[in-house]
Amino acid sequence: MNKALVVILAAVMLDAVGIGLIFPILPALLRDVGHTTDISMLLGVMLALYSACQFLFSPILGVLSDRFGRRPVLLVSLAGAAIDYLVMAFAPELWLLVIGRAIAGITSANMAVATAYITDISTEEQRARRFGLFHAMFGIGFIIGPVLGGILGDIWLRSPFLIAAILNAANFALALFLLPESRPGQKGTRFTWSTLNPFKPLAWALTFKALIPLMAIYLIMNLVGTVYGSIWAIFSEDVFAWNGMMIGLSLGAYGLLHAIAQAFLTGPAVARLGERWALLLGMACEITAMLVMALSGQGWLVFVIMPIFALGGIGMPALQSLLTRQVDSARQGQLQGVLASLVSLASVFGPLFFSMTYHGLRPSWPGAIWLVAICIYLLAVPLMMGIRRTLTVQTVHPG
Repeated sequence: MNKALVVILAAVMLDAVGIGLIFPILPALLRDVGHTTDISMLLGVMLALYSACQFLFSPILGVLSDRFGRRPVLLVSLAGAAIDYLVMAFAPELWLLVIGRAIAGITSANMAVATAYITDISTEEQRARRFGLFHAMFGIGFIIGPVLGGILGDIWLRSPFLIAAILNAANFALALFLLPESRPGQKGTRFTWSTLNPFKPLAWALTFKALIPLMAIYLIMNLVGTVYGSIWAIFSEDVFAWNGMMIGLSLGAYGLLHAIAQAFLTGPAVARLGERWALLLGMACEITAMLVMALSGQGWLVFVIMPIFALGGIGMPALQSLLTRQVDSARQGQLQGVLASLVSLASVFGPLFFSMTYHGLRPSWPGAIWLVAICIYLLAVPLMMGIRRTLTVQTVHPG
């Protein structure tokens, strides 16, 4: 494994730890700062705000990384994240937390740059496996982050933000001293304000016919993925009577098994089944696990079905690999910006939709929220079946 890949994967892991630290304590912090006990809708709004900013800035950072290089854009994002977490650690008022979450969403858009970096240093044959490693390292971060955040939050509610700031500062130093540039910027290209239009890359992507069904599947999968962050904690409290530590442990177990599956199973699954069938297998596993969640009333069953949840994780790297094969190397940063925007777009509406839906289902059958998620997921199946068995490897031209 080359040095650049090791450094970027380590940076991704540290970033995920910083994000994961906040998850277990954010509801308690909102109760404390917002002076209210009913925080379900407020939590949904905070998640949506974070994602809205990520949506607006992911294409911008992706395009900027194509123009000026990956490394400088990544460094600026990491420095901003470190400062933001430090401010949030001492925010006394709700409005400061709101501003902090908005800035956190902007800086989190650096994941588009990280995925473009991996594309730059990988051959087409290596990308599925390396995207699997990318998600695996993110999963490892979510093993460490939520558990550590739950422990630290019991000591002092604000301490996870301080640790997140330190981790982002370490991430900045790692990238500054050890991360080489993967693709120098196009110095001669004239920079215009139209480049900053977050909807321009989306319009560009829609001109590629082969990308449209794949992007639709990508959007659906990410929309369903928001159900976990939106209602996992509240659902676990309502149905299993879990405390913060158990919620953190369950998220840690989820991250651990996802990391194992994506690091060691994605590559072999794609090699044996092909990207299309690996994607279908991942979707089937995740739907099965959500069905068990809908019908389960026992917390221990969550840990039993974690391996099935983990197998569901092989679908996303396979889909990403399919997508990257449809555009040339000069546009990979723009494509990754588009994909990150689709993630953010799903994450804007997903938490609002699932939190409102769960609020309505909660008095009668909380588990029905997982059936709603399954129904949305099933919309991707006909799209996937409609894709040709063998997708073209060469660059697809607009129109």
